[in-house]
Amino acid sequence: MADKQSPTGTTEPRENARKVREGLVVSDAMDATVVVAVIERVRHPRYGKTVQRTKRLYVHDGDNSAKVGDRVRVVETRPLSKLKRWRLSEVLERAR
Repeated sequence: MADKQSPTGTTEPRENARKVREGLVVSDAMDATVVVAVIERVRHPRYGKTVQRTKRLYVHDGDNSAKVGDRVRVVETRPLSKLKRWRLSEVLERAR
């Protein structure tokens, strides 16, 4: 899946690898979908202070395996619905 066949018959790596993020499941109320909060630490452009930015990603979870509080890894994918552009790759740590 990572390699594609060129017209000449040789395999070459994909131009752009899919984005991978890790985050915390904050909602599992929907069917086959979880909401994952991804925290990004960036430096403020003017003041230099490190600030946290949180993004909420809608993630496809076909077998409803992730629960609230789980730490998960998600992979970018084709648009699956109006908001879903990510797919659950693996559950790294279960909630206690």
